[in-house]
Amino acid sequence: MSDVARESVVESPGELLKISELAERAEVPVATVRHYLREGLLPEPVKTSRNMAYYPPDFVERIRLIKQLQEERFMPLRVIREALESAGGDVGRLQTVADAGDSLIELALAPLTERVPEREILDRYEIPERALRRLTEVGVLSPDDRGYSQAEVRVIAAIARFRDAGWNETTGFGARDVARLMQGLAPVIADELELLLQRFAALDPQRAAQLLDGGASPFPDLIGALHAKALTDELERQRAAR
Repeated sequence: MSDVARESVVESPGELLKISELAERAEVPVATVRHYLREGLLPEPVKTSRNMAYYPPDFVERIRLIKQLQEERFMPLRVIREALESAGGDVGRLQTVADAGDSLIELALAPLTERVPEREILDRYEIPERALRRLTEVGVLSPDDRGYSQAEVRVIAAIARFRDAGWNETTGFGARDVARLMQGLAPVIADELELLLQRFAALDPQRAAQLLDGGASPFPDLIGALHAKALTDELERQRAAR
């Protein structure tokens, strides 16, 4: 059982709730409350007998926060439990950090709201219009009527460099290959996001605010460097095997 589950519940003069009443106030099924208890996300209830337990009203906010982190942050329960443990079970503190995390996400996504028109892309990079269309068809790009996001512009610039080096349809490297590489990154991105949110949630609000002032996550540069190292190691391994 986790440290969170071992937290002692101090009975207060306020009312205690049956599990059905707790679930109703938290707007979740009773089964969800039981699941959170099994996962160590809630402290032990006040037991008055072998089959009867009561819950402090402050469990309501705790359950709502857990649900919020699950649904809005896609955080696994294991990560939420660790974050609660790091916060010493202080739901208010974790909520403050979670709110700061929302600001961090907004800050990271802010540049993506800026769009570059397709005509400017075609003028800036040596890439055929048909190539842009194909990359959109396979899901690598998703432009709107205002053009391409800044993240997509970086992708287009990289593809243009690939094409300039001879990696194009003539040599058999096309949009489907780019899509394949992008799909291969999905588990890496999932791990990156989980790690980032887990570590961020464990910080105190002051440190979280400092990270916000520092701007968006430096993870892309780190992931790029690790990718280059892993690719080099694999090439060396294959060469040695031959």
